[in-house]
This record gives sequence, structure tokens and C-alpha cells, in this order.
Amino acid sequence: MRALVGVLCALLLLLGLPDRAAAEDSYELWLRYRPLPAAARAGVPGAVAVDPAERDARVLAARDELFRAFAAMSGGMGGGGEVVLGTPATSARVRALRLDLGDLGDEGYLVRRVMTGGRPVTVVAANGGAGVLYGAFALIRRLQLGRPVEERSAPKVRLRVLNHWDNLDRSVERGYAGQSIWDWWRLPGHKDPRYVDYARANASLGINGTILNNVNAKADSLTAPYLAKAAAVADVLRPYGMKVYLSARFSAPIELGGLETADPLDPSVQAWWRAKADEIYRVIPDFGGFLVKANSEGQPGPRDYGRSHADGANMLAEALRPHGGAVMWRAFVYQETDPEDRAKQAYTEFKPQDGRFAPNVLVQVKNGPIDFQPREPFHPLFGAMPRTPLMLEFQITKEYLGFATHLVYLGELFAETLRSDTYARGPGSTVSRVVDGSLDGHRLTGMAGVANIGSDRDWTGSTFDQANWYAFGRLAWDPDASARTVAAEWAGLTFTTDPAFARPVADLMMASRQAMVDYMTPLGLAHLMGTGHHHGPAPWVSDLARPEWNPAYYHRADARGIGFDRTSKGSNAVGQYAGPAARRFARPETTGEDHLLWFHHLPWDHRMPGGATLWETLVRRYDRGVAAVAGFRARWAGLRPFVDAERWSKTADLLKVQEEEARWWRDASVAYWRSLNGRALPPGSPEPAHPLEYYKALRFPYAPGQAH
Repeated sequence: MRALVGVLCALLLLLGLPDRAAAEDSYELWLRYRPLPAAARAGVPGAVAVDPAERDARVLAARDELFRAFAAMSGGMGGGGEVVLGTPATSARVRALRLDLGDLGDEGYLVRRVMTGGRPVTVVAANGGAGVLYGAFALIRRLQLGRPVEERSAPKVRLRVLNHWDNLDRSVERGYAGQSIWDWWRLPGHKDPRYVDYARANASLGINGTILNNVNAKADSLTAPYLAKAAAVADVLRPYGMKVYLSARFSAPIELGGLETADPLDPSVQAWWRAKADEIYRVIPDFGGFLVKANSEGQPGPRDYGRSHADGANMLAEALRPHGGAVMWRAFVYQETDPEDRAKQAYTEFKPQDGRFAPNVLVQVKNGPIDFQPREPFHPLFGAMPRTPLMLEFQITKEYLGFATHLVYLGELFAETLRSDTYARGPGSTVSRVVDGSLDGHRLTGMAGVANIGSDRDWTGSTFDQANWYAFGRLAWDPDASARTVAAEWAGLTFTTDPAFARPVADLMMASRQAMVDYMTPLGLAHLMGTGHHHGPAPWVSDLARPEWNPAYYHRADARGIGFDRTSKGSNAVGQYAGPAARRFARPETTGEDHLLWFHHLPWDHRMPGGATLWETLVRRYDRGVAAVAGFRARWAGLRPFVDAERWSKTADLLKVQEEEARWWRDASVAYWRSLNGRALPPGSPEPAHPLEYYKALRFPYAPGQAH
């Protein structure tokens, strides 16, 4: 019997079909190297050549990764010739080919088939070790997907980093995949082997930096013991082209240095930070720099001393400047400073400081003006600060999007923001051009993603949440990439390239974000979630201490209508956008349904373009979202033959939870709106499953991811 099972497994591998008996736990991510179909194995190279004198750890890591991948993909039968790795500076064989690498910078790469000595050779060449590493992963990716191997690519964004909101006790703020992967207690003595796989995964996407600790930082992260721990992590990540950064607590000179002030213009404070920077670089010579959250949600900052954000950022920038470090200064200023409209705060505080920041400072701006909502308009700061590099911040972890339970592909959310036209310098002034520096000529550029990674075996809490990490990395490398292409690529690498699987899965992924918007926050609504834990609907909350803590502040629904008036008759947030964008958002008929209630307070009887009332359209959107998730479940059931049992079953379970929670969102929200407007549901739309009081009574004191 065992012999028969072995024969069947061998046949499955030869046919290129999934072996459903072999359970997988998603640990391998998209680096899931498996034997290719028999016809493709002949194209897998059988040898990897690196100059014997090569010492660049990144080139050597590339060599090792190719060995690992080729052995697995070819089943030991690779016959596609040799791969030559290196740079013209360190490899005589690469130098002799006289390849044109001039426009690839330090991190770009060229993968090309050439003939040398009458034999076919695949060359992976670059100007630096990082490019060789990224090129090696590109070659592996193309072989896995069955694509022609030749590729020429360079990143459009310089700093492509993950922000870990990880605390020193290993809890993760807004993390839904277990504890932090950084085991601070055992560091620096024990370096978890998982760190290497983390680095490999990021290198495969071109992510070149990681901020190890929460933006709500503890000063302890800057003490000598914790710097030694960070240095140990940096040693593991360095061969994979990744730099380590730290979130810096602005009041550290008081808490650690015994100073009486953290005033950025105080000479003693400036000296303390210079000494601290020197200390860090002695321990971590390639330290990337600081991320800072200041004067937001209770965090200390320069405004505590009557100073500006530029004063605070520049003081830190000056300390890092001799070492080549950068400051990423967050523009998330969530304070009770603008009672009229929270959405205006960042623009109001930062726009007047354009041009005042030091050359090694990036202002890090969230994709939208509130806080990572399911759908927001692009942040008005994009395009409004031409003399300041703006670093785009996305949230990969799904704080407001169903945690790690709901299947919501964020690639389209990312791409939607990036292709938004700010009109700041005329048509074509897209957010992507602001971020990649091409709009205003900036060389220091960046994109950050709040990580969804944890200690769960599958890294992100579910297999499909891995796609959001993947999509962030691919779009940080190329902000103009297609979200659909990235989705299909991920599905092919993670499961199978069979079109009968990859196409419907890509369709499902691309539809998932709109479905979630429909059942959570349709027609431009936002910030309707439960207080604190952000789990589930609570649009009725209106009694919290500060107005902008309350969901009712954002929807402003009453018996007459719903929505936040941000036109010139309301808060005039539209005035923070450039001409054509401001004019589009100023009128309901040109705003579009996606952002309608974000910018307009409208009567329930407002006629929509199709003739239905606003109320009817709103309810139909909720219904559409729930129906879409039911469709996802049916579609996934039909794909069972393509997926191993473990990953199929877990995804099926989570889709069931998602449908139940989509109905909860729909029913609770509809019940609340009806308590205000007293209107009947449209024909065919079901009654909520429970009375409104049932939903109001639900409590979730132990929901994961809450701040510590």
C-alpha cells in the first residue's frame, strides 16, 4: 500500500497537479518552491556561478537562494544551463559581457539569456549586490510562473519599508497574527531562524527596510541593551538587503538622559541626540534612521515646547546626517486641534511648513486624511508640499477591514490611491508621481506599510492576508503596477499557475475590497467601527469624551439625512484639494458614489443617478456586499481540487466567518439607520436578524490587537 501511495504522489508531481494529501501550513509564503511540470524542468538552470573572490553577502545570499529554488523546481533534473551572478566591479564574467546597466541604479537588475563559448547562459547582473539579490528572486519568480526569464527592472521608490507596530512585550498593536516575531527577551543571544525567512520574503519583493518597534514608542528601545538586540536582528537581515530602523520617542532625552526638557532647539537636547546617534551607528553601522510619531494620540513632540514639526524633525535629522540616516516624520496628527473636521488636521499643520524640513527628512503621510478606512479619498497633502519629500503610508494589517479573518485583497486599495490624480501640477499629477519623486524632482522617496506579520505559523493569520504583504512590496517597487497582475502572480506562486485556478482567484481577490466596503462603509461612510478594539459596527456611539472619537461625528445621520458636509458650506475640506479635484468633490453629481457621503450630507430621499433614492441605494449596497461574500464561498468551494486540504479548509472556515460578520455589519447598520429615519426597506431586502438593542449590547473586551 505504501508503495502505491508513493507511485501516486510521484505521478501527481510529474503531472504538475497538487497533492491534496500533502497538507501545507502556508509558512513558505510565495517562496513555495515545488517541482515544475515536466516540460518546464528542462528550462531550470542546473548550475550557479559566482566569482570565487565575491565577498558581498547579498550576492552570496542570491546564490544560495538560486541553489535552493533550482533544486526544488527541477527535481534534480535541471538542464537549462548555467546562471552567472555578479556586478561588473566584482565579476570578470559579467564585466566581459559589457551589459548596459547604466540606468539601473544601485538596486536595479538585468536578467538576460546570452551565449558564451557556444553555450547558453543566464546572467543576473546589477551595479550592486542588492540588485543581484533582487534579480535572482525575479528569475525564480519568472521560472515559477512559466514566464520568459528576461527582465530589466529598477525600483521607482528608494525606501521601501515595513512599519512593525510591535511592542517590547511582544504584543502587536493592530496585529492579528499572534505575537511579535521579534523575541526581545531572547535576543541578542538567540536569533530565531524565522528571521532569515522573514528577510528572504522581503528581499523577494524588494523591501529594503524594517522599523522594528511601535510608533507609540518606548524610550527603552534606544537603551544599550535594546540596541544590542536590534543589532542582532540587523546582522540577520543585512545579507538580504534590509536596513533596520527604530521608532524614536521624542521625550527620550528626559526619560533616558535625565534632562529637564526635550525642546528640539535646546542645545543640550541636540547634543543628547547627536551622542545617541553616534552610539547607535557604532552598534549598527548601516542603521537606516528614525520613524517618529509626535504630538498625536498623546505622544510627546515639539509642539509641547511651542516648536514646529519641522523643528523636531530637523533636530533628529542633524544628528543622523553625518551617518547617512533619514528621519520619517509622521503627519498623522490626531489631536483635538481642529474641532471642525479631523480630516483637515494634517494639512493645516504641515502645509505651512513645506520647504522647512532638512534634506534627509521625509514626511510620512497616510493614504487618506482620516485613518486607514476601507475607502478614503487620497490625502490632500499629496501634491500640496512640492518642496518636501512625502512618504506614503499604507496599512497592510487590516485594523478596519475585518482583521485577519476577512478575505480582503488590499492591492486594489493601494493602487486606487496611487493612481489618484491630485492635479497639483496639472493633469497627471498622480499620487504615485508624488511618492516616486518624479512630480517635484525629489531623490529621497519612500513608501511604508504597517506590517501584518506575527508569530502565527502562516505569518499573517490567514493565507490570503499574505497577498497584502506581497502586494505592498510589489507596488512599493513599482507604484504603477497593476493590482490585478500582482494578485494573479501571488496566486500562481502561492497555489498553482493553472489558469482554471489562478483566474477565478484573481477575480475573487479584485472583487473583495469593494465587497467589504459595501457591507461595512458604503457610499463614502467611514469610521463606523466599535470603540477601541475596532471590531464590528457601532455607528450609534456618540457619547465619548472627544467628538472625533465618536462614529456619529463622521456620519452625522439624523431623521433628515446622512453624511459629512465637507463642501464650502460645511468644513470646506474640499478646499484643501487642488482645483479640478476640489471642484469634483464639491458637487454630489461629480463626486461619485464611492466618496459621496464623505464629502456631502444628503437627504435620505436624494435621487441617485440611476433614479433610486439615497436610502434605497445605501441598503442595496449593504445587500450587495453580503451577497458578494456568499459568492466568494461558493467560488472557493469549486476550487477545492486545486488546493491542499489544510489551506483550503482554513480559508473556507474564514469565509464562513466573513459572511456571518458581513451580515452582522449589514443588519446592525441598517437597523440603526432605520431607527433614525423610520423608513421601510426596499422590496426584497431582508429585515435585520435582531433588534437594534441586540447589536448595541455586544461587547468584545478581549478582541486582539488593542493597544497596550
